[in-house]
Amino acid sequence: MLPEHAILFEPLQVRKWTLRNRIVCPPMVTNRDIVSDDGIEWYRRIAHGGVALVIVEATRTTKFEDGTLNARNLSRLAEAIKREGAVAAIQLFMAPVDGRNSPDELTRSDIRLSIERFKKAALICKEAGFDGVEPHGAHGFLLNQFFSRRTNHRTDEYGGSLENRMRLGLQVVQAIREAVGDDMLVLYRHTPKEYEGYTVDESVEFAKRLEEAGIDILDISPASENAPADLAAPFKQAVRVPVIAVGKMARHARAVEALREKRADLIAIGRGLIADPFWALKTKMGQLDKIIECRYCNEGCYGNLRSGKPIECVQHAELGELLLWG
Repeated sequence: MLPEHAILFEPLQVRKWTLRNRIVCPPMVTNRDIVSDDGIEWYRRIAHGGVALVIVEATRTTKFEDGTLNARNLSRLAEAIKREGAVAAIQLFMAPVDGRNSPDELTRSDIRLSIERFKKAALICKEAGFDGVEPHGAHGFLLNQFFSRRTNHRTDEYGGSLENRMRLGLQVVQAIREAVGDDMLVLYRHTPKEYEGYTVDESVEFAKRLEEAGIDILDISPASENAPADLAAPFKQAVRVPVIAVGKMARHARAVEALREKRADLIAIGRGLIADPFWALKTKMGQLDKIIECRYCNEGCYGNLRSGKPIECVQHAELGELLLWG
C-alpha cells in the first residue's frame, strides 16, 4: 500500500473484537431480501472486499416479532460476513405502531412496546451470531424524531427538555445492553444536527449519555459539512468510544485526513462500496488505478432505491465489470 494509506489499515480493538482496519460498510438499504441467497451474497462480497465492519441495512424490528427474520435464517447472513473476516452488525429500525408514526401519536404503551421490540430483535440477532446491533437514531426517522424539538411536541417525560428528548434513545440502548450483556457490540447511529430541531452541542451531550448507557461505537451520519468528518470531530473529543464518520470517504485523501486529524476512529464508505466492494483490498494492494470510483451520479443506487429495484452501480454494466474477486 502507499505509505499515506497505512493509517486506514491500522487495527482497532473494541472490547473483545478486533477490527482489522478502519473501514466500515455503513447500513444501506439494498432492496434485497437480506436472508435470500442474493442478499447474503451482496454482504458476503463486501466483507470479502476487505472492510473491517459490515453493518447490515436498516431492518424493522417488527420483522423479528412476526417471524420473518429469525435466528435460523439470519445465521446464514452473519456467518457469511464473519467467514470473510469482517465483524457483523445489523441496524435495527423503529417501526410504527398500528400506523402511528410520529412522537406525538405514540402512546406510552406504544413506546414500551417499541423498546421491547428492540430488545427482542437484539436477542435474536445475538442468537444468530451477529457481533453487534445498531439502533437507527438518525436521518429524521422515528427514533431521531423523538430527539428533535421540531418533530417532538410531547408534554410528558418524552418531550420538551433535552433530558426528555434523549430518554427514548437511552432507554432503547439500556434495554439492549441489559438483554445481550457483554456478548454483543451496541452501536448507535445519530445525525449531529438538524435545522430548528437540535444543535451539535445537544447531540454531544446525548452522545455522552449514550456512552454511559452502554454503547461501544458511535456512528455519526452525516459526519461532514465542510472538511472531512468535521461534524464528527466534537464527538470524537467528547466520548471515549470509537466514532464512525461518513461522507464521501471513498476519496482517499478525505478518509486519511479524517483519521490523521483525529476527527474519527473509523470511516464508512457507502456508495463507494456499491461502485467497488473491493475498495479496501485494492487500496491495501496499492491498486488505486483498478478501483471503480463512485461518480456520485445516484442512478443505480438512489435511482434504483426509489424505484424499488435492487441497488447496483451503473458502471458495472458500462465497464463490463463482473466483480468476481472470489
